[in-house]
Amino acid sequence: SFNFLQYASSGLSAQALGQSVSHADSAENTTTKQSSLIASPLLSILQRALLLAFIIGALLLLAKPWLIDFGLRALSANPNSGLAAKTYLDVRFWGVIAELMNFAFIGWFAGQGKTRYMLYQQGFIALLNIILTLFFVYGLHMGLVGVALGTTIAFWSGVLLALWLSRQHLQISWTALFTADPKHFAKEKMLRLFSLNKDIFIRTLILTLSFAWITRLSAQSGDVILAANAILLQVLSISAFALDGVAVSAETLSGQAAGRRDWPRFRIIVKRTGVVSYGLAIMLSALWWLAMPTYLQLMTNIEPVFALAYDYHLYAVLLPLVGVGAYWLDGIFFGLTAGNVIRNAALILAVVFFPLSWLLYQQWDMTGIWLSVWCLLLLRLIILGGFLYHAYRTGSYEKLQPNV
Repeated sequence: SFNFLQYASSGLSAQALGQSVSHADSAENTTTKQSSLIASPLLSILQRALLLAFIIGALLLLAKPWLIDFGLRALSANPNSGLAAKTYLDVRFWGVIAELMNFAFIGWFAGQGKTRYMLYQQGFIALLNIILTLFFVYGLHMGLVGVALGTTIAFWSGVLLALWLSRQHLQISWTALFTADPKHFAKEKMLRLFSLNKDIFIRTLILTLSFAWITRLSAQSGDVILAANAILLQVLSISAFALDGVAVSAETLSGQAAGRRDWPRFRIIVKRTGVVSYGLAIMLSALWWLAMPTYLQLMTNIEPVFALAYDYHLYAVLLPLVGVGAYWLDGIFFGLTAGNVIRNAALILAVVFFPLSWLLYQQWDMTGIWLSVWCLLLLRLIILGGFLYHAYRTGSYEKLQPNV
């Protein structure tokens, strides 16, 4: 729910990089001058994001006993599994600040196109997590506590690595990395950051509730339909890993163009990333069409579930093609840091989607559920596309991109 820390950091850092490079080009042509022009705004964006992550994480940590007890009651956990979950979460929660900071670092690196640093950071966390967890569980026989402790230490270690990578990237000292410029923490700057994060949080919450609603409709139709849909919807989750790669590129490039106010370049980026996105989606749908029988056999050996999933597999096969537009335009608007548009688009989506999906479900049951999934993805494309087309026709891109 707090991944807005990633998306906000990505858009803001992309724009700051675009602005800084533009200013550096017009400034005195010295390495020192250019480095200082570029490092200052980028560093302040990272510092603000990390401060916000720390505040949210600290509040969650303070509320840990209440959150765990409430969550276990809400999930109706039985005594044995509830005790096991509490044992795990009591330790894992000590890493919540580091996990939220990790979101901020990922977005900050992505916005500048430093995907290599993202790979270093995420790969290091994953590898250390595996090693520590195996050591604590099998070496020290710590059980669930060892699992949670391995993950917690890995995330905090990832923060240390990300700080070192950030210092190397900006070519500044450790002292400078932790020295804040008061002008970048002025009231208006912080309020804008909170506003942008709030807007993205509302958008993420609505999308989460939308997919939860689809799951609820499946559950109402019985266990077989619920299981079959859960397997088929994994096609969207798996495809998203590939499609998100292009979306991150769209976010980075559009944000940098917007930071320079280079709107002709921005329009070229929109077109080219759109072509690449849909080209990749066609390839993914073709691959799923070929692989679907094998995929279903790997996912279940329950004959009724397999048969039902196969009957509806074409709906899943087309998911990459149906959903790619939503991912692509999400990246464009995150790059613009157009928080108002992102929020308003999500609110319009909620008003249209929930009653429409209920009508489709009442009319066609299982087919209605899949038409609802398609509608969720296509409505996001249509609504965001409408905002972008209006800005294109009126030449009012600046209105989409509040001054940060």
